Amino acid sequence: MAQEIERKFLPKNDAWRGLAVGTFYRQGYLSTTKERTVRIRTIKDQGYLTVKGAAKGAVRAEYEYEIPIKDANEMLDRLCERPIIEKERYEIDHKGLIWVVDEFHGENKGLILVEVELSHEDQEIDMPPWVGKEVTGDPKYFNANLIVSPFVRWSV
Repeated sequence: MAQEIERKFLPKNDAWRGLAVGTFYRQGYLSTTKERTVRIRTIKDQGYLTVKGAAKGAVRAEYEYEIPIKDANEMLDRLCERPIIEKERYEIDHKGLIWVVDEFHGENKGLILVEVELSHEDQEIDMPPWVGKEVTGDPKYFNANLIVSPFVRWSV
């Protein structure tokens, strides 16, 4: 079974800025049940369909397929729940791991999340100095939940 092992954090500061060039992502959800999510995403000129199972800690089933960009854009515009998530993604290599920083736009503007994918759940990691509090198990930080409760509506 394909699976994703991912930990999520908040940044401690802006020291990550300037370490990578961002790429614009646009994504929406066709299904956001507790048991599974079905996501459409565009990155540059490519579309993706992704199905994810329920998270068990930092682990969950994940299946991702390339789809034509035209189909992805049509599904984002016509079928996906609102709001569509837009973000700039930065990939930063730190001591052999790729750390992903997502800076959100639109209704999630102001939210910045840091993620790292691991090869196994108990893998030791050397944290970059700009990575702060872990939020892996907090569902309010799941991208699929950011359409139900966007960051601009949070009382901080």
